[in-house]
Formats: sequence, structure tokens, C-alpha cells
Amino acid sequence: MSGHNKWSRIQRQKGAADANKSKVWGKLAKRIAVESKKANGDVTLPGLRSIIETAKKENMPKDSIDRAIAKGISKDAAALDAITYETYGPGGCAIVIDALTDSRNRTAQEMKHLLSELGLALASQGSALWAFEKTAEGYTPKTTVPLSPEDDAKLMQIMEKIDAYDDVQGVYTNAE
Repeated sequence: MSGHNKWSRIQRQKGAADANKSKVWGKLAKRIAVESKKANGDVTLPGLRSIIETAKKENMPKDSIDRAIAKGISKDAAALDAITYETYGPGGCAIVIDALTDSRNRTAQEMKHLLSELGLALASQGSALWAFEKTAEGYTPKTTVPLSPEDDAKLMQIMEKIDAYDDVQGVYTNAE
């Protein structure tokens, strides 16, 4: 029986683990490039230093970190914009999506499409952010909303699908 030997099993598991690592490292590289651009390559500034520490915790190689820093300060680097999208999920919980993109229009249309597939729609600016407080790690909820087990399961599926999108850096909710 093909596909049932030890090497095939290891190859599948390693492939899945490598894909997850690649996804996380790609998102971190984008964030490092943006912070590097803001800091003009100065790794001693707190914003860039904290992202680099996060990358090191995720075991991102030093040469990948250095490439991301160099990409941020190069002359022909694409301008990456940080965008915040807001929506309401099952049970009336607020969802805030942080994205980092080189094309605002493309990302906006893709987010609208993704949310419509999930049965959601973009909310107007500030309509969901009132329930959150901006922190160094992202957003923390000021108020929370209790959810039924069905709504909670639906919300987890929605958040996983949104987080799987390449430009999304973080997804936050005020559900309990």
C-alpha cells in the first residue's frame, strides 16, 4: 500500500508544520518591514525591537529578520499600509481585523468578499472599535458579550478563516 510508510507520514507532518511556520514568518516579516520603515532601520527603537523579539520567540532565522529590515528601508520597497476593518459576528460580538497590505483597494474588496462568504458585512469605521482599547499587543476588549455554545463555535470558525488570509495580522473579538 503506497503512502503508508513511515517516510510518507513524516513528510506529511513536516509539510504541515512548515506551512504553518511559513505563514507566521511571512506575517512577521511584513510587520518587521513596516516598523523598519518607520524606524528608518534603527533596531533600538521600541516598536521595531518588540517585533524582532516576537519573531525570535517564533524561531524566525536571523537572516530572515535582517532581510525584512533591509526590505523596509530599501528605496524600492512597496509602501505597506496598516488597515483596520470592523464587523459584527454571531451573537452581536464585535470583531476587529488588523491588516497590512500594499494595495488598500485589493484588500478591501477581498475582505468584503470573505466576510460576505461568512455571512458578515463590513461595519462603518468606529462602529466596533468603541468596544476595544488599543494596546501594544493589539486590541483588548473594554466590554464583553456572552455567547451561546453554537455562536461560539461559529465565531471560532469565522476567526480561523479570517486569520488564514495573508494580509491579516490579527483578529480580535469581545466575546467571552
